[in-house]
Amino acid sequence: MTQREKEILILISNGLTTNQIAEQLFLSHVTVETHRRNLLTKFKVKNMIELVQLALKHKLLGL
Repeated sequence: MTQREKEILILISNGLTTNQIAEQLFLSHVTVETHRRNLLTKFKVKNMIELVQLALKHKLLGL
C-alpha cells in the first residue's frame, strides 16, 4: 500500500466522502476514486466496509 493510499484509507475510516477527501488532499475526485478502487483490488475486498474492517484487524491504520 502506498503512503497516499494509506492516507486515503484513514480518511475513509474516519467517514469522509470521496469529495471531502479530494478537497482535503487537493486532489480530483477521480484520483481519489482511483485510489479507492486500487485499495479494493489490492486487498481483494468487495466494498469499503470490508476494507476498513480488514485494515483495523491487521492494524494498518496506525490507530
